[in-house]
Amino acid sequence: MPQQDPGSRRPPEQSSQDPLNAQDPQDAMDRMNARDPYAMPAEGATAVPPPPPTLRTTLRRAAVGAVAAGVLLAGALVAVDDGEGDGPKEPGPVERAEAATTAGSPASLSDLTALIGDRQKWVESHPEDAPSLATLGTAYVEWARRSADTAYYARAEQALKRSLEAQPGERGNGEAWVGLAALANARHDFLAAKRWGETVRKQQPKSWSVYPVLIDAYTGLGDQKAATAATEKFGELRKGVPALARTADLYRGQGWREDALATAREAADRATQPAEKAEALHRLGELAWERGEPEEAVAQFDAALRTDAGHHPALAGRARALVALDRTDEALAAYQSALEQLPRPEYALELGELYESLGLDGDARTQYTKLREMVAEAKKAGADESLVLARFEADHGEPEAAVELLRAQWRGQHRSAAVADALGWALHRAGKSEEGLEYAERAVDTGVRNASYAYHLGVIQRELADYGPARRNLEQAVRTNPAFSPLAAPLAREALDALGEPPPGGPGDMQPPPPPPPAPEPKPKPEPEQEKKPQAPAPAASKTATAPSESPSPTASPSPSPAAAKSP
Repeated sequence: MPQQDPGSRRPPEQSSQDPLNAQDPQDAMDRMNARDPYAMPAEGATAVPPPPPTLRTTLRRAAVGAVAAGVLLAGALVAVDDGEGDGPKEPGPVERAEAATTAGSPASLSDLTALIGDRQKWVESHPEDAPSLATLGTAYVEWARRSADTAYYARAEQALKRSLEAQPGERGNGEAWVGLAALANARHDFLAAKRWGETVRKQQPKSWSVYPVLIDAYTGLGDQKAATAATEKFGELRKGVPALARTADLYRGQGWREDALATAREAADRATQPAEKAEALHRLGELAWERGEPEEAVAQFDAALRTDAGHHPALAGRARALVALDRTDEALAAYQSALEQLPRPEYALELGELYESLGLDGDARTQYTKLREMVAEAKKAGADESLVLARFEADHGEPEAAVELLRAQWRGQHRSAAVADALGWALHRAGKSEEGLEYAERAVDTGVRNASYAYHLGVIQRELADYGPARRNLEQAVRTNPAFSPLAAPLAREALDALGEPPPGGPGDMQPPPPPPPAPEPKPKPEPEQEKKPQAPAPAASKTATAPSESPSPTASPSPSPAAAKSP
């Protein structure tokens, strides 16, 4: 049965007595659900309260140091008979979250909430339990990522630092270091994430849990070679759906669309837990959208939401595809729902651009204001949303400000395809198309099949009067995904129309120019006049006449033959 995950279930607030102490998890969830502004509709939602700590869970914590220590078998839980019933009990939400984390898979939001409440309660009476603190900190990171509540980043950092104080990473607390790497990735500090991850890998090269954070860090830095190596190593150490998902993402980033699709389908087929299945279906929806197949994309996003109603990114993906199908009212509602459940600035930008394409400039400005507010709140929490802010500034604000933001990203070694594309486009918008060309080409040269990247490159090339490549890239954009943006896609078609049809025989830059006609061979020079004149018959008897052979030639040398004329 699909698990209906109430996304409104937030982790319990911390007790005022201790920064990490928790109030009763069930009481906190009930009260927070009542006031939660992001509450999901009650229809189909079921709350799964965390069970009270039993002797079984207490002994498990003490024995194995929770899931963050990485000592549970992947996905396997051994239930101890409590004497109630004939066999092992069904795993509760805490156990399910532990199993998912141990297997490298996402937990549902309700299970994640239960795990956080359970660990908060545990560390209240066991403040030096380093593994439980590491688990709590990492769970906070995941909650912040899944809810867009950046306030949890500070809690995560505090819990992870306390874990390292209780047990340094050098003494076996690598999971706290992995948690700090995940936190750095979530804040878009990919260089710090790389340092933490490589520190763990150096000490524990066989620990598979470090490779997902390394993959994210390398991808954010634009280091495709390192990301590929980390993905391959992860697949060697951790078989199954998580490795398939990472491999599909790798293929997607390199433009290997068929391989990405086949691998993503295998991941979806093999996924068993609702949250894991929903993520796999969401990936299939994204791939369909990028191929310009909005109907297929909507079907996959709908399937993801049926499987796990707490998978809120599928709401935004669904909205994007509905725009392409001209189901505008549904798209607006889906975007608004996505922003209520998962207030990410990129969703505000997309909704604002949709309003702008409809001529609703006031509504668009409202979304753009929200975008700025979200970016400012993220900055207070230590998260860097410069990329999405720069994308907004380039098209709707101050292009020079966008260039400044993105140059800072580039100097910080954030050199992914997304940053390269955004910087190239911002430079073009700021009147520096020649400089922007290099970055736009770099984004496209990664191989990723992104219609927006191709559009940006084509427009820049057209500005520089490089019409053949411009036409090619603009055609690539509208062919890859004809409705890639409600604002930019129509502009791409207008630019193509302005360029007109290519010359007969294909674009001129794709075929060599015709060879010049051969030079005419030189004609022989006419013979001297004296030689051309017919000679009069010699007088019969004249002692003074001279023979023709004795007459001197008027030229120094005879005319060259055609063959001789060709010789150097």
